Amino acid sequence: MTKTPFDLSGKVAVITGSSRGIGRASAELLAQLGAKVVISSRKPEQCHEVAENIRNAGGEAHVIPCNICHRADVEALVGGTTRHYGKIDILVCNAAVNPYYGPLLDISDEAFDKIMGANVKSNLWLCALTIPQMAARGRGSVVIISSIGGLRGSTVIGAYGISKAADFGLCRSLAGEWGPEGVRVNCVAPGLVKTDFARALWEDKERLKRRCATTPLRRIGEPHEIAGAVAYLASDASTFMTGQAIVLDGGLTTAAV
Repeated sequence: MTKTPFDLSGKVAVITGSSRGIGRASAELLAQLGAKVVISSRKPEQCHEVAENIRNAGGEAHVIPCNICHRADVEALVGGTTRHYGKIDILVCNAAVNPYYGPLLDISDEAFDKIMGANVKSNLWLCALTIPQMAARGRGSVVIISSIGGLRGSTVIGAYGISKAADFGLCRSLAGEWGPEGVRVNCVAPGLVKTDFARALWEDKERLKRRCATTPLRRIGEPHEIAGAVAYLASDASTFMTGQAIVLDGGLTTAAV
């Protein structure tokens, strides 16, 4: 039987922030499609739990803990993966932070720098360490998990939105630079998804009620609903797509107000 373009057999995928939420769902789906996945986050115990679940389901997973705020950790992640599997075909930049919730003009320099460093600069580090080896083989896919926060304003997570808008710019520029070498770079932009990371938003019952009322699907998303887009961008099903963003928000950004 002919393989589908979604078949990832023989591919090696690194997914940051993959011990939970969207990262975990993405790692599990990529493994299900045949990829060898590297599970990475700050907490080794949670990483090993995810990897064990993937192995129990018949997939292949390796653990390399990484704090994306530290360049040495990022270098160890890429170097460790290359030593273990010999290559990286797919990079999913999913890990992010948001240490501040409130009016934008009240944010401290420390919090702002942490957000921009973790959500933008670390992605640049990962790409700089990974894309050249993809280019040497003439193919590869980078998926950056951005957010509709980069498309809209916010009264409570403005700095996070700024960082996610920057990720769109990073994606477009890298796509232009590396497209001639066969490397594709795209973004996924989720709306509100039921993850621990977004808990402050969806546990606020009034805010959640307003969000669902203005979302055509009348609900928020689940991590596995984002993973499908990651798998599409990682696979040969999307070989003519680069520099783009897939928005998965239940229709929120298209709804009339």
